[in-house]
This record gives sequence, C-alpha cells and structure tokens, in this order.
Amino acid sequence: MTTKNQALLTWIDEMAAITKPEKIVWIDGSEAQLEELRAEACATGEIEKLDQEKLPGCYLHRTDPLDVARVEDRTFICARTEKDAGPTNNWMDPQEAYKMMYELFDGSMKGRTMYVIPYSMGVVGSPFSKIGIELTDSIYVVLNMHIMTRIGAKVLETLDDGEFVKGLHSRAQMDASKKYIMHFPEDNTIMSVNSGYGGNVLLGKKCFALRIASYLGKNEGWMAEHMLILGVENPEGETRYICAAFPSACGKTNLAMLIPPKAYAEKGYKVWCVGDDISWLRIGPDGRLYAMNPENGFFGVAPGTNEKSNPNALASTRKNTIFTNVCHTADNTVWWEGLNKELPENAIDWKGQPWDPAKFNKADKTTCAAHPNSRFTAPAENCPCISKEFNNPNGVPIDAIVFGGRRAKTAPLVYQSFDWNHGVFVGSIMASETTAAAAGAVGVVRRDPMAMLPFCGYNMGDYFAHWIEMGKKIPHAPKIFNVNWFRTDDEGNFIWPGFGDNLRVLEWILNRCAGKAKAVETAIGYLPKAEDINVEGLDGITTETIADLLSVDKDLWKEDVVGIKEFYSKFDKYDTLPAELKKELADFEARLG
Repeated sequence: MTTKNQALLTWIDEMAAITKPEKIVWIDGSEAQLEELRAEACATGEIEKLDQEKLPGCYLHRTDPLDVARVEDRTFICARTEKDAGPTNNWMDPQEAYKMMYELFDGSMKGRTMYVIPYSMGVVGSPFSKIGIELTDSIYVVLNMHIMTRIGAKVLETLDDGEFVKGLHSRAQMDASKKYIMHFPEDNTIMSVNSGYGGNVLLGKKCFALRIASYLGKNEGWMAEHMLILGVENPEGETRYICAAFPSACGKTNLAMLIPPKAYAEKGYKVWCVGDDISWLRIGPDGRLYAMNPENGFFGVAPGTNEKSNPNALASTRKNTIFTNVCHTADNTVWWEGLNKELPENAIDWKGQPWDPAKFNKADKTTCAAHPNSRFTAPAENCPCISKEFNNPNGVPIDAIVFGGRRAKTAPLVYQSFDWNHGVFVGSIMASETTAAAAGAVGVVRRDPMAMLPFCGYNMGDYFAHWIEMGKKIPHAPKIFNVNWFRTDDEGNFIWPGFGDNLRVLEWILNRCAGKAKAVETAIGYLPKAEDINVEGLDGITTETIADLLSVDKDLWKEDVVGIKEFYSKFDKYDTLPAELKKELADFEARLG
C-alpha cells in the first residue's frame, strides 16, 4: 500500500519516532491480512475463537477489569481557549496536553507493532464522508475498526493530498491513573493512551464521529448528531425517515431496530434501520435535510439484549462479531444476563474467572457473569432490518427529528414543537430521571441536551447557536418532536408498553409531517388528540389511557423550569447561550402562567 499524501507519511514518521514500535504494518482491509491478525491475536490470548459452527467468524475479548467503559473525567477537549471547550467539557490547553501525551506515548510501542488503519466514516467517496487514520498497537482495535468503519486500500486511494483526522492510540502500560482521551478539534487530532476499551480506543466512533465531527460540522455548515436513523415503510410501499436522539438507557437501539406490532405488520408496515447511534446531516439539493450513518457496524450493549427485547440486534451478533467482557460458556459460546433465563454451568466470567451461578444475585452487579457494559461489535449488514439505503452515498431525506428522555410524570407520550427554534429549545432541555440501575439517588433529573452532553466537541452554547443557524439555512426543515415512553402510574409501573408499539406514536409523528393528523395546542407544544393514537390490538390501553399519557401538568413543568434555568446558567460564564433560547424559555414561562 502506498500513498502520495506527504502530510500523512510525515505524521506517521513523527509518531513512530515517539512511540518506537518494532515494526509498522499498513492495514489494507484484505480478508487474508485480517485472518492473519486474528490468528496472531488468538495465539497471544488477545482474543479467543468461539465455536465456529454456532457462531461463525465470532471471537471473545476481555479488557482489563479497570478498563470497561468510557471515562468522561479523563476525556478532554483541548481547544485553544477554555471558552471554546465550554462549561460542559473538560478542558486542557493544547500545548500542555500535547506535552503530557507525548511523554506518555514515549516508547509506548516498544517491542510491539504499530498498525496504520486508513478508514472512512461513511460510504467511501460519499460527499458526506470523512477520512481518518488511526495508529494503534492493538489487533483488537484493528478488528473492531474493520467492523465499525470502512477500512483499507480503497480508503487510501481517495485520500491523495486531502485532509484526514489523525488518531493515535496505544495501550501503553494500561495504567488507569494515566488514561487519557484527548481531542484537539482545531488540529483534527485525537489521542488515546492507557486504555483498551472500545469506546476509548475505536477512535472513529464517539471521538471522531461526534466530538471532532460536531466541530467540523459547525465550521462547514452540517451537523454531526448522536441520533439513530430509521425508515417507516407504509402499506403503500412509501418509506419516510426519522432521526432520533435519546440518552443512554432510553431504548435507542430498540427503536432503531423496531419490529412493528402484529396489527401493523399484517397491514404491511415495515421498519428499516439506517443507523442505531450516529447521524451526519447535510442540506440536500432539494432543500431537505439528509442523514447518513457514518458507521458500518453496531457497538451494542449485550446485557438485556434477547429474542424478545431486540431480536434484530441479537440476530446481528450471530456471525463475524466480536464480543467484549461477556460470559464464556462451557460449549465455547457466549452468554450475558438477560439473554435467557438459563444460568450457564461451568462458565468463565468476564474477568476470566470460574463463575458460580448459585452466587448470582440480580441486584448485585458484582455477581454478574458478563460486565453490565459488556459489548458486541457486529456488522450492520447482519441486521435483518438493515435499510437498502444503508450504503446510499447521499443519505436519506429526514421528515422528523425526535428527542426523548425518561420522565415519570412531566413529559407526555409525545408532543411537537411549534417551530424550529422551539424544537431546538425542546432538544436543549432534554432530560432523564435516574433509575435504580444508575448509581446515586433515584429520580434525579439529568440534563442531556440532544443526547450530546458527553460528545459535543466545542462549547455547547455555540452548538445550540449552530442548530439555530442551520434552521435558517434549511428551506424544508424536518419537524421536531419529543417522546417519553416512560410515564409511570402511582405504583411506579410503566403505562405505555413501548418496544414495537412505539410505532403507533411514530405513525402520528409522520402523519403530522405529511399534514394528515390534527393536534391540540398546549403550553408545551402541539399534542395529538387521544383518539389519534391507534390502540387497535393493545391489551389494557384505551383511549382514556392515552388521554392520561398525554396530560400536561403545568405545576410539574413550572418545577422543571427551575432546573432548566439552573442548567442554562452554566453558560453565563462565557455568555454563549443564544438569545433565541432565552426568548423560548421566557415565552414558555409565560405560557405556563
């Protein structure tokens, strides 16, 4: 493999001089080379080959027990000024950060191989796509990047003298006290050291596709968002697309791979997955907003994924998948909590220790066989409901943008914003209440605007302003909605059935976009009439239940305004909160009386 890109060759030489690898190997993306790497990783114990009849092409990997999730306190935006990083990011001066990182990288690849991975975020050659180069000393990273992105020679051919995002990763000594994930947005550079966990080391994922890309999008007039993309095909064969943003533990992957309820499936409704996590959005020649999934695979949470909760996700893991920190069964397959009710005998837990099912206690995570954040990296092409537009270089046209959170009483089942700016306000105040599953107190409201709080690569006040600006530039903008699948009764039980039945709400949303559904104006936005949500075939859910799910308690919203003001006050230091959002908040208060 060769390249004419002198900037790339110079950078690789500079990074090799610091990290001092024994040799450098360029990843060409060929199956022969990948198979050699798999064999090498199996020989060293970096991965284990699973039963190839039951799980063809599948492997198991275990990370260091202290390295099992993203580390937000160790993740920095190294912008030129603290103001550019903003109040919701950790900031470090770029010169100071480079100095620290180069010291940590010094000799970190001694005796190891440096792998050079050319990769494309998005379809190679698409107007949406961007190219990255990741340098790493981990075969696990190479094999995951092969699943999650488009890699190899074909990517390099499109680079020529063009720009690329630089990514340097080394496991170094796996010293948790010296673990850092650093982003230099002005320099198109990412550095990750002393970690082996996917979210910290697959630099194409959150690091590039959201943190760096959100900054690029602001400067270049497009958007990088933490959103799924799905298509709803009606019985007439017409497909319309939705982008949706949800904080973690709000059913994002389940919605992305939704299976229509029986009453809908029998009529001919189908749902197609274009993406489960990230959307890059650009204005198309027809003045509509188009979305493309920059990824090529799914990096999904394993626990809780099963035949009932998400059969499409489970089917995606049946071949050519890498499992991380799950349980290794005696028959050389994998298991995790929530896969089924049969606890495996003679199994090895995620730490590589014998697991005793007799000691398993669902309430105590330390007794789990699989880590609660254990993962599967699966090719998108494995998914039974993958959209035929998945590889469309021009993306798909978006009718609706949907925000959602987990609120027990405040937010109704669904409402529509009055206009684009009000929709940006709705997205900016997105929140979830903590559940028993999360550490700390239950019912605490956590703001996560547009589900981007940990992933925005610059000042979030400027990010809101970019949304406002985009609204002025999109001639035919999508309509913006908010959903809440998590309203509870007085005993704390969920009222709405969720899962496939969420299609009933999406139907109203798309009918609103097409001008086919009525709505009622309220203080918070436009709401459906109870009879406009189809309850056919739903046990125990009547039009009266829907009316309750759509009720708006102004007193609860007045309480929420206090929290919104508190969150907005974070931007006072740099005065970056757009005037448009201040006005939306004032108007909202006035409507609440």
